[in-house]
Amino acid sequence: MKTKSLNSSLETTPATLRSRRNFLADIGRGTLMATIGPALAGELELTPPTLGRDEPGALSFGAMEPLVAFMQETALSDLQPAMAAKLKAGLPLRELLAAGVLANARSFGGEDYIGFHTLMALSPALKMADQMPSGQAALPVFKVLHRNTGRIQDHGGRKTEVLAPVACADAPDSDAARLHAAVKAKDTGAAEKMLAAMAAKDPATAFNALLEVVQDDTEVHRTVLPYRAWDLLDVVGQTHATTLLRQSLRYCLNAEKYRRPDWDEHGKVLTALLDEHHLLGRNPGRRAAEDSYVETLSRTIFNGSPAEAAGAVAAALAEGFDPAAIGESLSLAANQIVLRDPGRPVAWESAGKPAGSVHGDSIGVHASDSVNAWRNLSRVSQGRNVHACLILGAWQVARDRAGRPELLTAPPLPSEYHLREYASISDPAQLLGKLDESIKANLQGHAAAAVQRLADLKLPEEPVFQCLLKYAVSEDGSLHAEKYFTTVRDDFKSTRPALRWRHLTGLARVTASEYGRPAAGQAEARALFA
Repeated sequence: MKTKSLNSSLETTPATLRSRRNFLADIGRGTLMATIGPALAGELELTPPTLGRDEPGALSFGAMEPLVAFMQETALSDLQPAMAAKLKAGLPLRELLAAGVLANARSFGGEDYIGFHTLMALSPALKMADQMPSGQAALPVFKVLHRNTGRIQDHGGRKTEVLAPVACADAPDSDAARLHAAVKAKDTGAAEKMLAAMAAKDPATAFNALLEVVQDDTEVHRTVLPYRAWDLLDVVGQTHATTLLRQSLRYCLNAEKYRRPDWDEHGKVLTALLDEHHLLGRNPGRRAAEDSYVETLSRTIFNGSPAEAAGAVAAALAEGFDPAAIGESLSLAANQIVLRDPGRPVAWESAGKPAGSVHGDSIGVHASDSVNAWRNLSRVSQGRNVHACLILGAWQVARDRAGRPELLTAPPLPSEYHLREYASISDPAQLLGKLDESIKANLQGHAAAAVQRLADLKLPEEPVFQCLLKYAVSEDGSLHAEKYFTTVRDDFKSTRPALRWRHLTGLARVTASEYGRPAAGQAEARALFA
């Protein structure tokens, strides 16, 4: 399989590249062959996994170690010119990003707020790179790698690394139940050994066991981190699966310090629904859903209590509806939060997030990113997790909405007033110009209306994505621009044509909200690739 072109000078086509879908299929067949890796040694598995070994000292990444150290140790003022020089010398962009992934994992281990947000932005940045105009592919990746190295150094650099080698030889009976018990007991050492032991045999088994731990709490970072880490296996390769999954495990271990009684509520509902609808051991259905069914289910999820929303999804699964269709309903329910959010209250405003803004950690962006993760976790997981992830996704988005009851009656953007502004315009270029103007003026309703008008005219979506992409790269976005852009693009493509443009309308609103706060390092990066 050939890698997607980032630009003509950065393209790489190693023969051993494999998709994650094929990798999971291989696991099912027991072949477990090499997958995408950042270097030939990793691709051919000439270097053994760096975790699950019984050896002292710092965690090392074999053939990738010099590049990983470079990502941690290079002075921030020198980083982007040095990265550009490596690319011009022939280093593939995805390999540079892979080093950033491993540097982040070793430095933070899923325990630093900015650190794990940066990790979650790295895969989206690489996907955005593939959509950039010629000669600009590196810009979104440089944006996140600049943030990555800056945070590593602010955090103490090599002296404060979180992850160290972990021995797994003495954890032969590891399974999901024992891993779950170790986390609840706050036994970090035992939990890490068990995860490493499972990953050494089969990364998919380790991943599915970890998901049962993740499901103890429906919280956005706990939900998104394991999916983004798993998604990065396409970049770093299966030999580093334990390194990536440990981050999510340690996040869950840290969260145990703050366990609350309400954590048990959704778990009890999930167990009851799996039993009531006989979903355990049942293969996912393939029943097609009409547009009206998807729309009705999304409204039920949005309007209902968490238990009602979870129950509706469990019933849909029991009726044999395709999980992909149910996922559409979940993402559309989350999108309604984006469109109806009145914005950040005056009392909550902060630097980069003024009153009325909906970017960054807003309830709608968080809900959309969470649901996108649950949908994808269901898609790439096995057994009970296929159903459990969708049921918990419904619980989480309904709970987020229930925490803001005013959203039930708040009108979604764009309003009739905004739509009338553009009702007489049919020229695509003029509408795209209006969208651009609205973003630069921070006019959220007008930006949403311009996209809605483009949708009504049934015009192509790609020019709209390109307009919004440039701002997802140029603006800071308060740690969420890359994730949310990729969430929307993913949800748009996986939602039926009659309903998908709502996601793009939401992205236009969020883009208008975040404009005006340029990302650190982007001016320098653009100059390097001018």
